[in-house]
Amino acid sequence: MEHFNAASAEALEETLLACLHSPRWSRRVAEHRPYPDLDSLLAAAEEAAYDLTWPDLTEALAAESLPPLPPGTYSAAHTALSAAHAAYEARFGHVFVICLADVPPAETLDRLLEAIRSRLTNDPEEERMVVADELRRLARARLVSTLRGAENCATSPHGAAPGR
Repeated sequence: MEHFNAASAEALEETLLACLHSPRWSRRVAEHRPYPDLDSLLAAAEEAAYDLTWPDLTEALAAESLPPLPPGTYSAAHTALSAAHAAYEARFGHVFVICLADVPPAETLDRLLEAIRSRLTNDPEEERMVVADELRRLARARLVSTLRGAENCATSPHGAAPGR
């Protein structure tokens, strides 16, 4: 947390925008520094994400892409995923997002296809709520991962400073 709290405004904005590409969200999270611990930061980040409007979320969606598939995935699977993604974009007008932070790589493709097919049946308003929730989950997972990475750099045996 020390690194996060002490980071320059520019470095922190870059870090936060990598977690969720919403300038409004990143400003709000940054403005409430210092955070005493990770739980406080995550609570503030989640609260800031709940306050995002649909235009804010659309801006964040524009920076998203489908998660990479595990190496060795068959080309037929890529084709099926591309077709499902195209159908989703045609129906909802934006990229499909899902947080797969806790999904083993071997299950990624199945989870993606299952989720995209299931969510294609949502009405647009229902899907907006799902998208907002998935973006919050993505931001949280990325923020935790970023902070853990910074901690690992700060405590490396070579004494390297965090890279952000």
